[in-house]
Amino acid sequence: MAKTYKQLKEAWVSGHTGSSVADVNIVSLAMPLSILLWSVVQSRMRLFIPYTPAAFLVDFLLNCGVTLFATTIYSSSPWVLNMLLLLPATIIYVLERPAPARRDPLRPYKKDDDAKESKLDPLPVKPFITNYRGAMMVITCIAILAVDFRVFPRRFAKVENWGTSLMDMGVGSFVFTAGVVSVRSSLKEVTKRRPSLSQRLVASIRHSIPLLVLGTIRLISVKGLDYAEHVTEYGIHWNFFFTMGFLPPFVALFQSAFDLVPSYAVLSFVLAATYEMALDWTSLGSFILVGPRTNLLSQNREGIFSFIGYLSIFLAGQSLGSIALPRQPPLPKNASTSYLLRHTMIGKLAIASIIWTALFYFSTSYYGLRLSVSRRLANLPYFLWVSSFNSYQITICCAIEAAMFPTLYIASKNEEEKQRSREATSSVLYAFNRNGLAVFLVANLLTGLVNMTMPTLHMSVLQSMAILIAYIAAVSGLAVVLDRYDVSIKL
Repeated sequence: MAKTYKQLKEAWVSGHTGSSVADVNIVSLAMPLSILLWSVVQSRMRLFIPYTPAAFLVDFLLNCGVTLFATTIYSSSPWVLNMLLLLPATIIYVLERPAPARRDPLRPYKKDDDAKESKLDPLPVKPFITNYRGAMMVITCIAILAVDFRVFPRRFAKVENWGTSLMDMGVGSFVFTAGVVSVRSSLKEVTKRRPSLSQRLVASIRHSIPLLVLGTIRLISVKGLDYAEHVTEYGIHWNFFFTMGFLPPFVALFQSAFDLVPSYAVLSFVLAATYEMALDWTSLGSFILVGPRTNLLSQNREGIFSFIGYLSIFLAGQSLGSIALPRQPPLPKNASTSYLLRHTMIGKLAIASIIWTALFYFSTSYYGLRLSVSRRLANLPYFLWVSSFNSYQITICCAIEAAMFPTLYIASKNEEEKQRSREATSSVLYAFNRNGLAVFLVANLLTGLVNMTMPTLHMSVLQSMAILIAYIAAVSGLAVVLDRYDVSIKL
């Protein structure tokens, strides 16, 4: 019996087994290598100052085009693309001297500003965090549409039950990086009186409402337009906006637990381990995977129970953010290697990466717990995999920043430091990070529009790439225009 096009689309994104962890790592390496090449060009040639249309084009090709090609045309030969990024970066770095910074005139200071401006922000904006979060948003926006084309390999699509894939990592990384920056407000509270639990809950619910509204709109749209669905991803009614929307209130609750266990890393691991025990030692795991869908809970069991895993991932992101966001204090001269590892930001990030990676391989190895990764369950190995992957990617971006912009945090005034920080940040990635959720929403709308109007499964490679390039160019253009007009849309 011939299948309808909707059934073909649902089959196209269902039943996949993914690829290896190494494959995901190699393909994803294109992101930090793109940031490396951008950073070398900026530090050596100042190509992106002033930010002309030509500079935007180069910025777009490096930080969006490369990611698109890494997940499509070069997906079968990722090392070729990685070397095409690494070689020119190395050549320019060796042959070109660092260009002198071009300074815009700083605004004149009033006497009232002197004290404030001379005291540097203890939580400065870190370009490597902005670049990485922007890059994660870019690959997420690309993948949600590219997955509907045959040019996007099936091994990158979300797995059905067990396994690892690029898109499985993407959804976890979205939550992890949200946790990294969300800890900023908690770090600010260290020097002030922390708001009461009721105040934190009210504030968190205020943040949740727009996301829950978007989740409801998506639910109504999908059902009303008879859009192709992958039910085993989150359930019949649940979607990713609901997962993101319910995170703030639960994070507010866990800030109280932080007083008892003063470590987001330990809190996140305990929560993920407890959830894993419930999956393995009770019937919860089988209920989520094969249970009948008889009521509202069972119909949305994947989204409801995987939320525990995503909450753990968010807390792990906060753990990394508590390392990466604060200003690094001056180091003593002739400090030992062990001291540098324990007291520098990059050393702490490297140690965190090693610990999460060791725990991941212990959880999955033959001599360890012998567990399998499941994004559908958001189980312990999935939590550890996401934490490990993002930790080492952020560590790489931190190392790139330290090597390319060594004087970034050596400034006498706040405004000078902000200017240096902005110059060390890709304008495209900055724009994606600045209005992340708004851009993600527009990307979802465009994805729906393309799928409703075009037979994506029947398109050639050339047609597919033309549409995908036009799509990510439109999304990037919107993000950059919003940033140029100083518009911040907070959802």
